[in-house]
Amino acid sequence: MTAAVALPGRPAEVLERLKANPKLPLMLGGAALAAAIAVGVLWSRGPDYKVLYSNLSERDGGAVLQSLQQMNVPYKFAEGGGAVMVPAEKVHETRLRLASQGLPKSGTAGMELMDNQKFGISQFAEQVNYQRGLEGELARSIESIAAVQSARVHLAIPKPTLFVRERQKPTASIVLQLYPGRAIDEGQVAAISHLVSSSVPELTPKSISIVDQHGNLLSNTGNERMLDATQLKYVQALEQNYLKRIEAILTPIVGKDNVRAQVTADVDFSIVEHTDESYKPNQDPTRSAIRSQQTSESTQQGATPPGGVPGALSNQPPAAAAAPVTTPQTPRAGQAPGQAGAPAAGQPGQPGQPGQAAQGATATASSGPSSNRRDSTVNYELDRSVRHVQQAPGGVRRLSVAVVVNYRQQADAKGKLVAEPLPPALLAQIQNLTKEAMGFSADRGDSINVVNSPFTAEREKAEPELPLWKQPDMIALGKSLAGYLLLALLALFVWFKVARPILRRYTAPPLPAPEPRDETEAVLLPPEEPANPEVLRLAAKYESDLALVRDAAQRDPRLVASVIKNWISNDNR
Repeated sequence: MTAAVALPGRPAEVLERLKANPKLPLMLGGAALAAAIAVGVLWSRGPDYKVLYSNLSERDGGAVLQSLQQMNVPYKFAEGGGAVMVPAEKVHETRLRLASQGLPKSGTAGMELMDNQKFGISQFAEQVNYQRGLEGELARSIESIAAVQSARVHLAIPKPTLFVRERQKPTASIVLQLYPGRAIDEGQVAAISHLVSSSVPELTPKSISIVDQHGNLLSNTGNERMLDATQLKYVQALEQNYLKRIEAILTPIVGKDNVRAQVTADVDFSIVEHTDESYKPNQDPTRSAIRSQQTSESTQQGATPPGGVPGALSNQPPAAAAAPVTTPQTPRAGQAPGQAGAPAAGQPGQPGQPGQAAQGATATASSGPSSNRRDSTVNYELDRSVRHVQQAPGGVRRLSVAVVVNYRQQADAKGKLVAEPLPPALLAQIQNLTKEAMGFSADRGDSINVVNSPFTAEREKAEPELPLWKQPDMIALGKSLAGYLLLALLALFVWFKVARPILRRYTAPPLPAPEPRDETEAVLLPPEEPANPEVLRLAAKYESDLALVRDAAQRDPRLVASVIKNWISNDNR
Protein backbone atom coordinates (compact mmCIF):
# COMPACT_ATOMS: atom_id res chain seq x y z
CA MET A 1 0.00 0.00 0.00
CA THR A 2 1.55 3.20 -1.12
CA ALA A 3 0.59 6.86 -0.77
CA ALA A 4 2.00 9.94 -2.48
CA VAL A 5 2.86 12.91 -0.35
CA ALA A 6 3.25 16.35 -1.98
CA LEU A 7 6.34 18.32 -1.16
CA PRO A 8 5.65 21.68 0.54
CA GLY A 9 6.98 24.99 -0.77
CA ARG A 10 10.25 26.59 0.28
CA PRO A 11 8.84 29.08 2.88
CA ALA A 12 6.79 26.37 4.50
CA GLU A 13 9.83 24.11 4.66
CA VAL A 14 11.94 26.82 6.35
CA LEU A 15 9.19 27.48 8.87
CA GLU A 16 8.82 23.78 9.63
CA ARG A 17 12.54 23.44 10.11
CA LEU A 18 12.64 26.39 12.48
CA LYS A 19 9.76 24.96 14.52
CA ALA A 20 11.39 21.54 14.72
CA ASN A 21 14.64 22.95 16.16
CA PRO A 22 14.37 23.09 20.03
CA LYS A 23 17.31 25.50 20.38
CA LEU A 24 15.77 28.20 18.21
CA PRO A 25 13.94 30.13 21.03
CA LEU A 26 17.12 30.25 23.09
CA MET A 27 19.08 31.57 20.14
CA LEU A 28 16.48 34.25 19.42
CA GLY A 29 16.35 35.27 23.09
CA GLY A 30 20.14 35.49 23.27
CA ALA A 31 20.25 37.61 20.14
CA ALA A 32 17.58 39.94 21.52
CA LEU A 33 19.47 40.26 24.83
CA ALA A 34 22.72 41.03 23.03
CA ALA A 35 20.96 43.68 20.93
CA ALA A 36 19.48 45.26 24.08
CA ILE A 37 22.90 45.33 25.76
CA ALA A 38 24.46 46.90 22.68
CA VAL A 39 21.76 49.57 22.54
CA GLY A 40 22.25 50.34 26.24
CA VAL A 41 26.00 50.64 25.86
CA LEU A 42 25.63 52.94 22.87
CA TRP A 43 23.06 55.03 24.74
CA SER A 44 25.31 55.30 27.81
CA ARG A 45 28.20 56.40 25.62
CA GLY A 46 26.12 59.27 24.21
CA PRO A 47 27.33 62.85 24.79
CA ASP A 48 26.56 64.63 28.05
CA TYR A 49 24.37 67.65 27.27
CA LYS A 50 24.59 70.89 29.21
CA VAL A 51 22.63 74.14 29.04
CA LEU A 52 23.78 76.56 26.37
CA TYR A 53 21.17 79.29 26.87
CA SER A 54 18.03 79.48 28.96
CA ASN A 55 15.00 81.77 29.01
CA LEU A 56 15.47 82.82 25.39
CA SER A 57 12.81 84.71 23.55
CA GLU A 58 11.16 83.06 20.55
CA ARG A 59 13.07 85.22 18.06
CA ASP A 60 16.45 84.62 19.66
CA GLY A 61 15.69 80.91 20.11
CA GLY A 62 14.96 80.48 16.41
CA ALA A 63 18.13 82.35 15.42
CA VAL A 64 20.24 80.25 17.78
CA LEU A 65 18.80 76.96 16.47
CA GLN A 66 19.41 78.03 12.88
CA SER A 67 23.03 78.84 13.68
CA LEU A 68 23.48 75.49 15.47
CA GLN A 69 22.19 73.64 12.41
CA GLN A 70 24.59 75.53 10.17
CA MET A 71 27.50 74.68 12.50
CA ASN A 72 26.43 70.98 12.65
CA VAL A 73 26.24 71.06 16.43
CA PRO A 74 23.75 68.57 17.92
CA TYR A 75 21.27 70.09 20.33
CA LYS A 76 18.17 69.23 22.27
CA PHE A 77 15.68 70.98 24.53
CA ALA A 78 15.35 70.65 28.26
CA GLU A 79 12.12 69.57 29.87
CA GLY A 80 9.48 72.15 29.05
CA GLY A 81 11.58 73.75 26.31
CA GLY A 82 13.00 76.37 28.67
CA ALA A 83 16.64 75.85 27.67
CA VAL A 84 18.76 74.80 24.68
CA MET A 85 21.30 72.07 25.48
CA VAL A 86 24.40 71.04 23.53
CA PRO A 87 27.22 68.53 24.27
CA ALA A 88 29.24 69.54 27.31
CA GLU A 89 32.55 69.72 25.45
CA LYS A 90 31.11 72.21 22.92
CA VAL A 91 29.34 74.63 25.27
CA HIS A 92 32.06 77.29 25.53
CA GLU A 93 33.09 77.03 21.89
CA THR A 94 29.49 77.34 20.72
CA ARG A 95 28.86 80.36 22.95
CA LEU A 96 31.89 82.15 21.54
CA ARG A 97 30.91 81.39 17.97
CA LEU A 98 27.35 82.56 18.58
CA ALA A 99 28.62 85.70 20.32
CA SER A 100 30.67 86.53 17.22
CA GLN A 101 27.38 86.47 15.29
CA GLY A 102 25.70 88.74 17.84
CA LEU A 103 23.46 86.05 19.33
CA PRO A 104 21.45 86.17 21.44
CA LYS A 105 20.45 89.73 20.65
CA SER A 106 18.05 90.30 23.54
CA GLY A 107 19.27 90.93 27.07
CA THR A 108 20.01 93.80 29.37
CA ALA A 109 22.55 96.29 28.05
CA GLY A 110 24.95 97.75 30.58
CA MET A 111 27.80 100.21 30.49
CA GLU A 112 29.07 98.59 27.29
CA LEU A 113 26.82 101.09 25.50
CA MET A 114 29.43 103.73 26.32
CA ASP A 115 32.22 101.76 24.63
CA ASN A 116 31.10 102.43 21.05
CA GLN A 117 30.31 106.12 21.22
CA LYS A 118 30.25 107.81 17.83
CA PHE A 119 32.29 110.90 17.15
CA GLY A 120 30.23 114.06 17.38
CA ILE A 121 27.41 112.53 19.42
CA SER A 122 25.12 115.06 21.07
CA GLN A 123 25.01 115.62 24.80
CA PHE A 124 21.40 114.45 24.94
CA ALA A 125 22.21 111.13 23.24
CA GLU A 126 25.21 110.64 25.51
CA GLN A 127 23.04 111.26 28.60
CA VAL A 128 20.43 108.80 27.33
CA ASN A 129 23.07 106.12 26.75
CA TYR A 130 24.51 106.71 30.21
CA GLN A 131 21.08 106.37 31.80
CA ARG A 132 20.37 103.18 29.81
CA GLY A 133 23.71 101.73 30.85
CA LEU A 134 23.08 102.61 34.50
CA GLU A 135 19.65 100.99 34.38
CA GLY A 136 21.13 97.86 32.80
CA GLU A 137 23.88 97.56 35.41
CA LEU A 138 21.37 97.96 38.24
CA ALA A 139 19.12 95.32 36.67
CA ARG A 140 22.05 92.90 36.44
CA SER A 141 22.90 93.50 40.09
CA ILE A 142 19.31 92.88 41.15
CA GLU A 143 19.10 89.70 39.04
CA SER A 144 22.03 88.26 41.00
CA ILE A 145 19.65 87.77 43.94
CA ALA A 146 18.58 84.13 44.17
CA ALA A 147 14.81 84.72 44.14
CA VAL A 148 14.82 87.23 41.24
CA GLN A 149 14.56 85.80 37.74
CA SER A 150 14.68 89.10 35.86
CA ALA A 151 14.42 92.80 36.67
CA ARG A 152 13.73 96.07 34.92
CA VAL A 153 14.86 99.41 36.31
CA HIS A 154 13.44 102.79 35.24
CA LEU A 155 15.20 105.95 36.39
CA ALA A 156 13.70 109.43 36.21
CA ILE A 157 16.66 111.79 36.53
CA PRO A 158 15.69 115.47 36.15
CA LYS A 159 17.90 117.99 34.40
CA PRO A 160 20.20 119.97 36.67
CA THR A 161 19.29 123.62 37.23
CA LEU A 162 20.85 126.57 39.02
CA PHE A 163 17.60 127.64 40.68
CA VAL A 164 17.07 125.97 44.03
CA ARG A 165 13.28 126.23 43.91
CA GLU A 166 13.11 124.43 40.57
CA ARG A 167 15.31 121.51 41.57
CA GLN A 168 13.64 118.10 41.56
CA LYS A 169 14.78 114.90 43.21
CA PRO A 170 15.32 111.78 41.04
CA THR A 171 12.94 108.84 41.34
CA ALA A 172 13.11 105.18 40.33
CA SER A 173 10.74 102.27 39.72
CA ILE A 174 11.69 98.58 39.63
CA VAL A 175 9.73 95.62 38.25
CA LEU A 176 10.81 92.20 39.55
CA GLN A 177 10.12 88.85 37.86
CA LEU A 178 10.42 86.21 40.59
CA TYR A 179 10.99 82.51 40.09
CA PRO A 180 7.86 80.35 40.42
CA GLY A 181 7.22 79.41 44.02
CA ARG A 182 9.67 81.95 45.46
CA ALA A 183 9.20 85.21 47.32
CA ILE A 184 11.32 87.96 48.83
CA ASP A 185 10.92 89.38 52.30
CA GLU A 186 10.92 92.99 53.45
CA GLY A 187 14.61 92.89 54.25
CA GLN A 188 15.49 91.99 50.66
CA VAL A 189 13.16 94.72 49.35
CA ALA A 190 14.88 97.26 51.60
CA ALA A 191 18.26 96.00 50.37
CA ILE A 192 17.23 96.53 46.74
CA SER A 193 15.99 100.05 47.57
CA HIS A 194 19.25 101.01 49.27
CA LEU A 195 21.26 99.42 46.44
CA VAL A 196 19.56 101.60 43.83
CA SER A 197 19.56 104.75 45.98
CA SER A 198 23.29 104.41 46.61
CA SER A 199 23.97 104.20 42.86
CA VAL A 200 22.10 107.37 41.83
CA PRO A 201 23.03 110.77 43.31
CA GLU A 202 20.40 112.43 45.54
CA LEU A 203 18.06 109.42 45.23
CA THR A 204 16.46 108.39 48.52
CA PRO A 205 14.94 104.96 49.31
CA LYS A 206 11.57 106.64 49.85
CA SER A 207 11.54 107.68 46.17
CA ILE A 208 11.84 104.09 44.88
CA SER A 209 8.82 101.93 44.01
CA ILE A 210 9.26 98.15 43.69
CA VAL A 211 6.58 96.00 42.03
CA ASP A 212 6.52 92.25 41.32
CA GLN A 213 5.22 90.50 38.20
CA HIS A 214 1.70 90.26 39.69
CA GLY A 215 1.43 94.01 40.24
CA ASN A 216 1.90 93.85 44.03
CA LEU A 217 3.65 96.82 45.61
CA LEU A 218 6.59 95.50 47.60
CA SER A 219 8.05 98.76 48.89
CA ASN A 220 6.31 100.45 51.82
CA THR A 221 6.32 103.95 50.36
CA GLY A 222 4.00 106.20 52.37
CA ASN A 223 3.63 103.70 55.24
CA GLU A 224 6.58 104.81 57.37
CA ARG A 225 4.40 104.82 60.49
CA MET A 226 3.77 101.12 60.26
CA LEU A 227 6.18 98.75 61.96
CA ASP A 228 8.26 96.63 59.67
CA ALA A 229 9.36 93.07 60.27
CA THR A 230 12.62 94.11 61.94
CA GLN A 231 10.84 96.33 64.46
CA LEU A 232 8.28 93.63 65.26
CA LYS A 233 11.08 91.12 65.85
CA TYR A 234 12.79 93.59 68.15
CA VAL A 235 9.61 94.09 70.21
CA GLN A 236 9.03 90.35 70.48
CA ALA A 237 12.63 89.72 71.50
CA LEU A 238 12.41 92.47 74.13
CA GLU A 239 9.20 91.03 75.59
CA GLN A 240 10.64 87.52 75.65
CA ASN A 241 13.73 88.79 77.44
CA TYR A 242 11.65 90.38 80.21
CA LEU A 243 9.48 87.26 80.40
CA LYS A 244 12.47 84.95 80.86
CA ARG A 245 13.89 87.18 83.58
CA ILE A 246 10.62 87.19 85.52
CA GLU A 247 10.08 83.42 85.22
CA ALA A 248 13.72 82.71 86.10
CA ILE A 249 13.48 84.64 89.38
CA LEU A 250 10.05 83.29 90.40
CA THR A 251 10.48 79.64 89.44
CA PRO A 252 12.68 78.71 92.45
CA ILE A 253 10.04 80.15 94.79
CA VAL A 254 6.74 78.80 93.42
CA GLY A 255 7.92 75.90 91.23
CA LYS A 256 8.49 75.30 87.55
CA ASP A 257 4.90 74.92 86.35
CA ASN A 258 3.27 77.21 88.93
CA VAL A 259 3.86 80.61 87.35
CA ARG A 260 2.68 82.22 84.14
CA ALA A 261 3.71 85.69 83.01
CA GLN A 262 3.11 87.98 80.06
CA VAL A 263 4.90 91.20 79.19
CA THR A 264 3.71 93.97 76.87
CA ALA A 265 6.28 96.57 75.84
CA ASP A 266 5.44 99.94 74.33
CA VAL A 267 8.53 100.78 72.26
CA ASP A 268 9.21 104.19 70.75
CA PHE A 269 10.82 103.91 67.30
CA SER A 270 10.80 107.63 66.59
CA ILE A 271 14.10 109.45 66.16
CA VAL A 272 14.27 112.59 68.35
CA GLU A 273 17.02 115.20 68.13
CA HIS A 274 17.00 118.52 69.99
CA THR A 275 19.45 121.21 71.18
CA ASP A 276 19.09 123.18 74.46
CA GLU A 277 20.90 126.44 75.31
CA SER A 278 20.37 127.92 78.79
CA TYR A 279 21.80 130.94 80.69
CA LYS A 280 22.09 131.15 84.48
CA PRO A 281 23.01 134.15 86.71
CA ASN A 282 26.44 134.23 88.30
CA GLN A 283 26.27 132.73 91.74
CA ASP A 284 29.66 133.97 93.04
CA PRO A 285 30.95 137.20 91.41
CA THR A 286 34.42 136.68 92.87
CA ARG A 287 34.80 133.48 90.91
CA SER A 288 33.36 134.85 87.69
CA ALA A 289 35.65 135.06 84.71
CA ILE A 290 36.26 138.51 83.20
CA ARG A 291 35.39 138.55 79.52
CA SER A 292 36.57 142.15 78.73
CA GLN A 293 37.70 145.26 80.68
CA GLN A 294 37.94 148.89 79.46
CA THR A 295 39.39 151.87 81.40
CA SER A 296 39.39 155.61 80.30
CA GLU A 297 41.18 158.40 82.33
CA SER A 298 41.43 162.19 81.55
CA THR A 299 43.22 164.90 83.68
CA GLN A 300 43.53 168.77 83.10
CA GLN A 301 45.30 171.39 85.30
CA GLY A 302 46.18 175.14 84.96
CA ALA A 303 44.04 176.98 82.34
CA THR A 304 40.34 177.18 82.63
CA PRO A 305 38.77 175.00 80.05
CA PRO A 306 36.36 176.66 77.66
CA GLY A 307 32.81 176.54 78.79
CA GLY A 308 29.44 177.99 78.20
CA VAL A 309 27.23 178.07 75.18
CA PRO A 310 29.00 178.83 71.93
CA GLY A 311 27.97 182.14 70.35
CA ALA A 312 28.13 185.89 70.88
CA LEU A 313 27.54 185.72 74.63
CA SER A 314 30.65 183.67 75.12
CA ASN A 315 32.83 186.38 73.55
CA GLN A 316 31.80 189.10 76.07
CA PRO A 317 34.40 190.23 78.64
CA PRO A 318 34.15 188.75 82.08
CA ALA A 319 32.49 190.67 84.94
CA ALA A 320 34.45 192.34 87.71
CA ALA A 321 35.95 189.99 90.22
CA ALA A 322 34.76 190.09 93.80
CA ALA A 323 36.56 188.84 96.84
CA PRO A 324 35.05 185.74 98.37
CA VAL A 325 35.34 187.27 101.82
CA THR A 326 32.94 190.10 101.00
CA THR A 327 30.72 188.25 98.56
CA PRO A 328 30.48 184.52 99.32
CA GLN A 329 29.34 182.38 96.47
CA THR A 330 27.37 179.18 96.88
CA PRO A 331 28.69 176.58 94.49
CA ARG A 332 26.21 174.47 92.59
CA ALA A 333 26.09 170.79 93.07
CA GLY A 334 28.95 169.19 91.18
CA GLN A 335 30.60 172.55 90.23
CA ALA A 336 33.51 174.32 91.96
CA PRO A 337 33.56 178.13 92.33
CA GLY A 338 34.91 179.86 89.29
CA GLN A 339 34.45 176.83 87.02
CA ALA A 340 31.72 176.18 84.42
CA GLY A 341 30.73 172.58 83.96
CA ALA A 342 33.54 171.07 86.09
CA PRO A 343 32.38 168.59 88.73
CA ALA A 344 33.51 169.12 92.26
CA ALA A 345 35.84 166.73 93.94
CA GLY A 346 34.15 164.11 96.02
CA GLN A 347 31.05 164.02 93.82
CA PRO A 348 29.92 160.98 91.78
CA GLY A 349 32.00 160.49 88.68
CA GLN A 350 35.28 161.20 90.56
CA PRO A 351 36.24 158.05 92.41
CA GLY A 352 39.08 158.07 94.82
CA GLN A 353 37.99 161.10 97.04
CA PRO A 354 34.66 160.19 98.70
CA GLY A 355 33.57 162.29 101.72
CA GLN A 356 36.05 165.16 101.11
CA ALA A 357 33.89 167.82 99.38
CA ALA A 358 35.00 170.76 101.54
CA GLN A 359 38.69 169.92 101.37
CA GLY A 360 38.41 169.51 97.60
CA ALA A 361 36.81 172.94 97.23
CA THR A 362 39.49 174.60 99.32
CA ALA A 363 42.26 172.85 97.43
CA THR A 364 40.75 173.86 94.14
CA ALA A 365 40.36 177.44 95.18
CA SER A 366 43.92 177.63 96.40
CA SER A 367 45.58 175.69 93.59
CA GLY A 368 43.70 177.06 90.62
CA PRO A 369 41.72 175.40 87.77
CA SER A 370 41.90 171.56 87.51
CA SER A 371 39.89 168.72 85.81
CA ASN A 372 39.99 164.95 86.37
CA ARG A 373 37.92 162.15 84.63
CA ARG A 374 38.12 158.34 84.93
CA ASP A 375 35.78 155.64 83.35
CA SER A 376 36.01 151.86 83.90
CA THR A 377 33.92 149.09 82.24
CA VAL A 378 34.19 145.36 83.14
CA ASN A 379 32.29 142.55 81.28
CA TYR A 380 31.98 139.13 82.93
CA GLU A 381 31.34 135.76 81.24
CA LEU A 382 27.80 134.41 81.49
CA ASP A 383 26.96 130.95 82.84
CA ARG A 384 25.92 129.42 79.48
CA SER A 385 25.05 125.74 78.90
CA VAL A 386 24.49 124.08 75.50
CA ARG A 387 23.18 120.49 75.28
CA HIS A 388 22.65 118.50 72.08
CA VAL A 389 20.63 115.30 72.56
CA GLN A 390 19.89 112.69 69.89
CA GLN A 391 17.63 109.87 71.05
CA ALA A 392 18.09 106.57 69.25
CA PRO A 393 14.96 104.60 68.25
CA GLY A 394 13.93 101.57 70.26
CA GLY A 395 13.43 103.10 73.68
CA VAL A 396 10.86 101.58 76.05
CA ARG A 397 8.08 104.01 76.86
CA ARG A 398 5.99 101.73 79.07
CA LEU A 399 5.93 98.14 80.36
CA SER A 400 2.87 96.17 81.41
CA VAL A 401 3.40 92.86 83.25
CA ALA A 402 0.79 90.30 84.30
CA VAL A 403 1.80 87.41 86.56
CA VAL A 404 -0.41 84.49 87.64
CA VAL A 405 0.82 82.25 90.47
CA ASN A 406 -0.72 78.87 91.25
CA TYR A 407 -1.95 77.78 94.66
CA ARG A 408 0.59 75.78 96.61
CA GLN A 409 -0.05 72.19 97.58
CA GLN A 410 -0.18 71.49 101.30
CA ALA A 411 -0.81 68.19 103.09
CA ASP A 412 -3.75 68.15 105.50
CA ALA A 413 -4.15 66.07 108.67
CA LYS A 414 -5.02 62.98 106.64
CA GLY A 415 -1.97 63.36 104.40
CA LYS A 416 -3.96 64.42 101.34
CA LEU A 417 -2.65 67.27 99.18
CA VAL A 418 -4.88 70.33 99.29
CA ALA A 419 -4.46 73.53 97.25
CA GLU A 420 -4.14 76.62 99.46
CA PRO A 421 -3.67 80.28 98.46
CA LEU A 422 -0.35 81.94 99.08
CA PRO A 423 -0.03 84.25 102.08
CA PRO A 424 -0.10 88.01 101.44
CA ALA A 425 3.50 88.40 102.56
CA LEU A 426 4.70 85.94 99.94
CA LEU A 427 2.60 87.65 97.26
CA ALA A 428 4.17 90.98 98.22
CA GLN A 429 7.62 89.46 97.88
CA ILE A 430 6.72 88.05 94.46
CA GLN A 431 5.47 91.45 93.36
CA ASN A 432 8.64 93.17 94.57
CA LEU A 433 10.86 90.61 92.84
CA THR A 434 8.90 91.07 89.63
CA LYS A 435 9.36 94.84 89.82
CA GLU A 436 13.08 94.46 90.25
CA ALA A 437 13.35 91.96 87.39
CA MET A 438 11.44 94.15 84.95
CA GLY A 439 13.04 97.43 86.02
CA PHE A 440 9.82 99.00 87.26
CA SER A 441 9.61 102.78 86.84
CA ALA A 442 6.66 104.76 88.17
CA ASP A 443 7.72 107.87 86.22
CA ARG A 444 7.55 105.86 83.02
CA GLY A 445 4.04 104.65 83.85
CA ASP A 446 4.81 100.93 84.22
CA SER A 447 2.11 98.65 85.60
CA ILE A 448 2.26 95.23 87.24
CA ASN A 449 -0.50 92.87 88.33
CA VAL A 450 0.16 89.71 90.35
CA VAL A 451 -2.75 87.29 90.81
CA ASN A 452 -2.84 84.13 92.93
CA SER A 453 -5.28 81.64 91.39
CA PRO A 454 -5.48 77.85 91.13
CA PHE A 455 -4.50 76.38 87.78
CA THR A 456 -6.94 74.12 86.00
CA ALA A 457 -5.29 70.77 85.43
CA GLU A 458 -5.92 69.61 81.89
CA ARG A 459 -6.14 65.87 81.94
CA GLU A 460 -5.28 64.28 78.70
CA LYS A 461 -7.88 61.81 77.59
CA ALA A 462 -6.29 58.46 76.93
CA GLU A 463 -7.34 57.49 73.48
CA PRO A 464 -8.02 53.79 72.97
CA GLU A 465 -5.28 52.04 71.12
CA LEU A 466 -6.21 51.12 67.60
CA PRO A 467 -6.14 47.50 66.65
CA LEU A 468 -3.27 46.28 64.56
CA TRP A 469 -5.27 45.99 61.37
CA LYS A 470 -6.54 49.62 61.70
CA GLN A 471 -3.18 51.30 62.20
CA PRO A 472 -2.07 53.48 59.27
CA ASP A 473 1.32 51.83 59.00
CA MET A 474 -0.17 48.39 58.77
CA ILE A 475 -2.72 49.56 56.21
CA ALA A 476 0.07 50.98 54.03
CA LEU A 477 2.07 47.74 54.41
CA GLY A 478 -0.99 45.70 53.43
CA LYS A 479 -1.50 47.80 50.31
CA SER A 480 2.13 47.30 49.29
CA LEU A 481 1.91 43.53 49.84
CA ALA A 482 -1.35 43.37 47.88
CA GLY A 483 0.31 45.11 44.94
CA TYR A 484 3.25 42.70 44.98
CA LEU A 485 0.90 39.72 45.25
CA LEU A 486 -1.12 40.94 42.31
CA LEU A 487 2.04 41.25 40.22
CA ALA A 488 3.07 37.72 41.22
CA LEU A 489 -0.32 36.29 40.22
CA LEU A 490 -0.16 38.09 36.91
CA ALA A 491 3.32 36.69 36.28
CA LEU A 492 2.15 33.15 37.09
CA PHE A 493 -0.82 33.52 34.78
CA VAL A 494 1.40 34.68 31.93
CA TRP A 495 3.81 31.81 32.56
CA PHE A 496 1.31 28.97 32.76
CA LYS A 497 -1.22 30.22 30.21
CA VAL A 498 0.96 31.93 27.61
CA ALA A 499 4.70 31.31 27.84
CA ARG A 500 4.73 27.66 28.89
CA PRO A 501 2.40 26.36 26.12
CA ILE A 502 4.44 28.26 23.52
CA LEU A 503 7.70 26.81 24.81
CA ARG A 504 6.26 23.33 24.87
CA ARG A 505 5.05 23.68 21.32
CA TYR A 506 8.41 24.81 19.93
CA THR A 507 10.70 22.72 22.18
CA ALA A 508 8.86 19.34 22.09
CA PRO A 509 11.03 16.58 20.51
CA PRO A 510 9.68 15.00 17.29
CA LEU A 511 7.92 11.67 17.60
CA PRO A 512 9.81 8.63 16.24
CA ALA A 513 8.61 7.67 12.83
CA PRO A 514 7.45 4.05 12.30
CA GLU A 515 9.54 1.84 10.06
CA PRO A 516 8.03 1.73 6.57
CA ARG A 517 7.53 -1.62 4.81
CA ASP A 518 8.73 -0.34 1.50
CA GLU A 519 10.45 2.72 0.18
CA THR A 520 7.29 3.92 -1.50
CA GLU A 521 4.95 2.76 1.21
CA ALA A 522 3.48 5.56 3.30
CA VAL A 523 3.10 5.43 7.02
CA LEU A 524 -0.43 4.39 7.86
CA LEU A 525 -2.08 4.33 11.21
CA PRO A 526 -3.67 1.20 12.56
CA PRO A 527 -7.29 1.14 11.62
CA GLU A 528 -8.33 0.55 15.17
CA GLU A 529 -6.72 3.84 16.50
CA PRO A 530 -8.43 7.19 15.91
CA ALA A 531 -6.68 9.66 13.62
CA ASN A 532 -4.65 12.29 15.54
CA PRO A 533 -3.98 15.52 13.61
CA GLU A 534 -0.66 16.12 15.34
CA VAL A 535 0.53 12.62 14.56
CA LEU A 536 -0.54 13.01 10.96
CA ARG A 537 1.32 16.29 10.71
CA LEU A 538 4.49 14.82 12.16
CA ALA A 539 4.23 11.83 9.84
CA ALA A 540 3.82 14.04 6.82
CA LYS A 541 6.76 16.14 7.97
CA TYR A 542 8.90 13.07 8.40
CA GLU A 543 8.04 11.82 4.93
CA SER A 544 8.78 15.20 3.37
CA ASP A 545 12.16 15.40 5.14
CA LEU A 546 13.00 11.88 4.08
CA ALA A 547 12.08 12.70 0.49
CA LEU A 548 14.31 15.81 0.58
CA VAL A 549 17.25 13.81 1.91
CA ARG A 550 16.82 11.20 -0.76
CA ASP A 551 16.65 13.83 -3.43
CA ALA A 552 19.80 15.51 -2.12
CA ALA A 553 21.63 12.17 -1.99
CA GLN A 554 20.76 11.47 -5.57
CA ARG A 555 21.85 14.90 -6.78
CA ASP A 556 25.10 15.28 -4.81
CA PRO A 557 26.27 12.03 -3.15
CA ARG A 558 29.59 13.62 -2.15
CA LEU A 559 27.89 16.29 -0.08
CA VAL A 560 25.84 13.70 1.78
CA ALA A 561 28.95 11.59 2.36
CA SER A 562 30.84 14.58 3.80
CA VAL A 563 27.93 15.44 6.10
CA ILE A 564 27.78 11.87 7.41
CA LYS A 565 31.54 11.85 7.86
CA ASN A 566 31.33 15.07 9.85
CA TRP A 567 28.64 13.59 12.07
CA ILE A 568 30.75 10.50 12.76
CA SER A 569 33.80 12.58 13.62
CA ASN A 570 31.73 14.74 16.01
CA ASP A 571 30.33 11.67 17.71
CA ASN A 572 33.82 10.24 18.19
CA ARG A 573 34.93 13.43 19.87
